[in-house]
Amino acid sequence: MTSDLTLTAERETTALENIETEDATDEFRRAVARGLSAPLKTLECKYFYDEIGSELFNQICSTPEYYPTRTEIQILTDCAGEIAETVGEGVEIIELGSGASLKTRLLLQAFNRPRTYVPVDISAEYMRQAATALQHDFPLLDIVPVVADFSKRLHIERRGGRGNRLLFFPGSTIGNFKTTEAVNLFARTLHDLAPDYFVIGFDLVKERKILEDAYDDAAGITAAFNLNLLRRINTELDGAFDISGFRHEARYNETKSRVEMHIVSLEAQSVRIGALEVSFSSGESIHTENCYKYSCTSFEALAADAGWHMERVWTDKKDLFAVALLKPADGGA
Repeated sequence: MTSDLTLTAERETTALENIETEDATDEFRRAVARGLSAPLKTLECKYFYDEIGSELFNQICSTPEYYPTRTEIQILTDCAGEIAETVGEGVEIIELGSGASLKTRLLLQAFNRPRTYVPVDISAEYMRQAATALQHDFPLLDIVPVVADFSKRLHIERRGGRGNRLLFFPGSTIGNFKTTEAVNLFARTLHDLAPDYFVIGFDLVKERKILEDAYDDAAGITAAFNLNLLRRINTELDGAFDISGFRHEARYNETKSRVEMHIVSLEAQSVRIGALEVSFSSGESIHTENCYKYSCTSFEALAADAGWHMERVWTDKKDLFAVALLKPADGGA
C-alpha cells in the first residue's frame, strides 16, 4: 500500500514540475516578445534545445559537413589519458550543456574510478534519457542530472569523496557567447562551482566555405534545426508562423570572426504570436545564433581575463578544432 507520505511527496513533485514548466514557458514568451519586437529581430539560441531540437542537433553532429564533433572526439580520444592522469582519480565531472553525453564517455573510460557525473542541460527529458543510458554502462557511477540554464548562476554542492572537480564544456558551445558574455560565464563558473580543472572545446578560425558548409548541410538538417524555433513558438506560445514562408541562412562574418545563423522571411508578412503581432519585410531575418571562432592565442587571452590559466591545448592535424585544459589562475579554486 502507498503511504500518505508518498502520495504527498508525489503531489508536491508534480506541483513543482508544473510551476517549473509555467515559469519556463513565461520566460520563453517574454524572450520571444522582446527579441521579435527589436529593430533587428533576434531569438536566443538556448531555445533551440527542446526534445526535437536536441535530437536534430544530434543528427547535425553526424553530417559530413559538420567537422567539430568528429574532430573533437578524435582529439579527446588522443588526450583523455593525459587529462585523467593530470586530474587524478575519484573525479567529479560537471558537464555544461550535456545533451547526449557522448563525449563524456571518453573521459569516464579514461579516468580511474570516477566518482560523480553531473550533467546540466535545459532539455530535461532528453538529458534524462541520456543519463539512463550512461548509468547502464557505468553502474557504479553516481549520476545526478540537473535541469538548468547554465548561462545563469549555478550552484552545485560537492558530493562525497576527495577527488577533484572537473568542469567539462565540449562542442564549442562557448562560441555562442559574445566575448564579454564568455568572460562573464568563465568567471561565474570559477566563482560559483569552485572547480579544480576545466576541459573545454573551441572552434578555430578557418576558410569561409568550410565554416558556412558546417552550418548549412546539404541534407537540410541544420535548416530544420533552425526553423524548429518557429515550430516551438507555434506549439508552446500559440504562434501562427507559416514555416514554409521562411528559410535558413548561415553567414560567416569575417570581421567578427563568427558564423551567424538567421531565419529569413521570404516575403512581406505579418505573424501572430498570442496577442503579439509581428511584421516582417521580404528578406528580413531573425538572428538566432552566433558561433565565434578563435585562435589558440585569442582563446587563452579570453580565459585569462576570467581568471583561468591554460595548462595545455590539443588540436587536430588540420587545425580545425581545439580542446584546452584550464586551471584556476591562482592555483586553486
